[in-house]
Amino acid sequence: MRESFWGVMIVTLGITSMFLVYFFQSITNTSEHNYELLKETTQAAMYDSLDLAAYRYDGTIRIDRELFVESFLRRFAQTATLSHQYHIVIYDVNEEPPKVSIRISTMGSETSTTLGGGDEAITFQLNNSIDAILETKYGIHGYGG
Repeated sequence: MRESFWGVMIVTLGITSMFLVYFFQSITNTSEHNYELLKETTQAAMYDSLDLAAYRYDGTIRIDRELFVESFLRRFAQTATLSHQYHIVIYDVNEEPPKVSIRISTMGSETSTTLGGGDEAITFQLNNSIDAILETKYGIHGYGG
């Protein structure tokens, strides 16, 4: 009888540890995916919104605010995971010098089945933020700096 209790305890401990590994792996993958998506989307949207007319006229590097927001939201929506809900807050968009501040919050949930047969839902919120400055290789006259 005592050996059967040890067997039940080991099986229960194994199932619980597998659930914890799966849960934390899901959180880590979601956070890493959101950060990489935020970084790459911000960079691409900043390049998309460069004001080439101002650069050709007097060499100033600036971005168009409306074009940046439009490009960022379009690119983010194309590559975001459909199983999560996102809350995007664009805090600041400076046109000259080009700088943006963005925060993305993700609401996620995981459902697990307990040994008693019931389902248990766990919800969590992940926040990622970025402050990006557009850097160029050459200055106004073609020299570095």
